[in-house]
Amino acid sequence: MRKSFYALGRLPAGRMNKTEQTYEQEVLKPAMQSGQIVWYQFEGIKFRLADNTFYTPDFSVMNADGTMEIHEVKGFWQDDARVKIKVAADRYPFRFIAVQRAAKKDGGGWCREEFK
Repeated sequence: MRKSFYALGRLPAGRMNKTEQTYEQEVLKPAMQSGQIVWYQFEGIKFRLADNTFYTPDFSVMNADGTMEIHEVKGFWQDDARVKIKVAADRYPFRFIAVQRAAKKDGGGWCREEFK
């Protein structure tokens, strides 16, 4: 039997890791139930940054007012990921937001960083 190998910490496209699943459960689903957002999709948009260079964010989100946001969920940053979200934020007319789980000792929840 042949096994597929992925880079450390990476899952196949279309599968959420535990941090992404938690973000969906704790943030996106409640926001949709309360009417703050009207739609979201996991890995729903792929941005072209340059020849043979693409960025697929974790979540595309439509707010109740019709504005679109891109949410990138990170356990930790790798250099290429930070560069890609900065380039995408510079080229595309969406709000790009990165979120990381806040430490329990700091009160838990999610830390947000917006890229412009």
